[in-house]
Amino acid sequence: MEVWKEFEQNEITHSIAHHLMAVDALLSRHGYCRVTDVARYLNITKGSASITLKHLKVRGYIEEDHNKFIHPSEKGKHTVRVVVAKRQIIIKFFSEVLRVEPEQAEIDACKIEHLVSSRTGKQLLYFVQFIMSGDGSARDFLNAFRAYQHTPGDAENCNLCEDECQFLEICETGEL
Repeated sequence: MEVWKEFEQNEITHSIAHHLMAVDALLSRHGYCRVTDVARYLNITKGSASITLKHLKVRGYIEEDHNKFIHPSEKGKHTVRVVVAKRQIIIKFFSEVLRVEPEQAEIDACKIEHLVSSRTGKQLLYFVQFIMSGDGSARDFLNAFRAYQHTPGDAENCNLCEDECQFLEICETGEL
């Protein structure tokens, strides 16, 4: 399969992730959850919430009782835990390692939390744990990274591009 087509293989979309997390949050907060509660929580129409929740029910992520109360299935609970864990790892990486402002780190993490594979999420967790461990080599690495000054167009010292710098114009304009 072509790499770019892998995006379409994700069963969990941004919208699905947020609907599942809304159900989880509402259950934690109120002890119950209905379609109208999800719509209000996500600030969307009841019709839109209903369509997505029906889709989640068919795919086995949520269940609905005879009173129309919604709760996540075991599959749904697991998915919420995984997405939330990935979000926390990504936020920590962006804010603590890359020093992205906390609000921007959270926004960016929200955009990609459901797209990162479990394998990549696990490796990122290990990397962040190592970097934040206080280990001498981790501390040295982090200090060296923070002291590093990139010079746009310095193709001789850049190992990312094979022939010519692909980032020169982007780095110089700050659009990356």
